Amino acid sequence: MHVLQVGPIPPPFGGVQVHLMALRRHLRDAGDRCSAVNNTRHRQPDHDDLYFPASAAGLIARFAALRPDIVHLHLGGDLKRKDLALCLACTEWPMARAVLTFHSGGFPSSPAGRAASPDSLAGRVVRRFDAVIAVNEAIADVFRRYGCAPSRVTVIEPHAEPDVQGVAAAAWPARFQAFARAHDPVLLTVGLLEPEYGLDLQVAALEQVRAAGRNAGLIIVGSGSLEGALRALIAQSPVGEHVLLAGDVPHPETLAAIARCDLLQRPTAYDGDSVSVREALALGTPVAATDTGMRPAGVRLLRARTAEAIAEAALEHAGRRDAARGPAGGDMANLARVRELYGRLLAR
Repeated sequence: MHVLQVGPIPPPFGGVQVHLMALRRHLRDAGDRCSAVNNTRHRQPDHDDLYFPASAAGLIARFAALRPDIVHLHLGGDLKRKDLALCLACTEWPMARAVLTFHSGGFPSSPAGRAASPDSLAGRVVRRFDAVIAVNEAIADVFRRYGCAPSRVTVIEPHAEPDVQGVAAAAWPARFQAFARAHDPVLLTVGLLEPEYGLDLQVAALEQVRAAGRNAGLIIVGSGSLEGALRALIAQSPVGEHVLLAGDVPHPETLAAIARCDLLQRPTAYDGDSVSVREALALGTPVAATDTGMRPAGVRLLRARTAEAIAEAALEHAGRRDAARGPAGGDMANLARVRELYGRLLAR
């Protein structure tokens, strides 16, 4: 079958991008064709069945040229009018089944998520999909309240399995290596530089960990609207020299950092499902995260979303680097479930 993924193509390497590319690799390994069309402002030259149209008209023209059997749209954030227009384009495409995956963990608690109803514009549009994939039960509930038939709503976590052998063999970037040589433990956070990621809390927690006598350092991977404010916060902090604000990092290098750090921190205000958390668990790296009600087994849940709780978890793991811990490994079950869903749609 020919599957057309529509969504963000990396770089940058956010969770949705990583999931989309992992699903593409899984489909191609299974012998399917998988094209992808980018729907963000981050563009590249077209290559390897990856396409970067500069306009909505260009996107529609690409649909016409590719003639897919399945159109799979990946959305996060809110369901804005431009997103709903893209939903309509995907569901109106002739001779193709349309699938939507909605990745936003914050949407169910937003005003729009709480007000979801069949009579809303969003409800009328999303009911046109042949299948909706939610990354957690709270999102699935929103789409059922939009009027989507329960048989068309499926919860599938966006589990992407890292290449553990490749990660183990890869060297992480020189700047990370130098930082790690100067610090123990090495704490890492991967995500957007946005308020919901608790970056100020993590800098404050680092100060507490160092005050407890640990030579800790914090690496922050990602980009976002808070970059300027975060740089100013780090510059003014008494532990600023022990924070490495790395910016966007290629995914293989991020995986190398996850594999070699002492603790991955994820004190988010909400989460749909974190690919970086699942990658860390697959690589055998401890994770400390807020309790969103959907964390995988093995995550050390923070008792509160505070600097004190983050510091407590970091001190608990300080000095516990275990060279023999090895990768726990992952599985491809969730990606396989998506492919099985495609097969059921085409068999109708």
